[in-house]
Amino acid sequence: MRIVPVVAIDRVEDASDLADALTEGGLPVAEITLRTDAGVAAIESLADRQGFLVGAGTVHSVDQAKQVADAGARFIVSPGFNPRTVQWCLDNEMPIFPGVSSPTDLETALEFGLEVVKFFPAEQIGGAKMLKALQGPYGSVRFIPTGGISTSNLRDYLSLPSVVACGGSWMVKADLIRDQKFAEIAQLTRDAVELAKS
Repeated sequence: MRIVPVVAIDRVEDASDLADALTEGGLPVAEITLRTDAGVAAIESLADRQGFLVGAGTVHSVDQAKQVADAGARFIVSPGFNPRTVQWCLDNEMPIFPGVSSPTDLETALEFGLEVVKFFPAEQIGGAKMLKALQGPYGSVRFIPTGGISTSNLRDYLSLPSVVACGGSWMVKADLIRDQKFAEIAQLTRDAVELAKS
């Protein structure tokens, strides 16, 4: 899977239908962010779902990391690099993809032995051109660009050898979830998968 849907969900009862729509569209994965009060409960509701990979996003602290791990998250994503949170995840064998935005952040990631990091906020810090420039000196690092990714620039990122996947919310916008437009979410997801293949 080369796209990770980044989800902000307001009602936990929408989580199952959302997972159905993503799976139907060909992306049985979601990064459920902690931007809403329903985030942890939504993760918990999807944790045991067969064939679906649920992780937690917008994790800022060790306490939050513990909370989402207890809820059943299979991976953790953070917007920045919090050394304590990263170390806790490593100590507890929890996959962690912390946000990086500079060579200094990448040096820190290497110091911790990380091989895959989130590149955030991707478009605002130079986009695919910036990532291409970082490939040279940091050839061993793989990236998940997130922030400003859409159908118009997805292929620019996925064409880079250092990019393993892109995080995006265009197929799971909060209003689509809130209005329960799950058929539309499934179609947008299908379109995204096809675009990623092309």
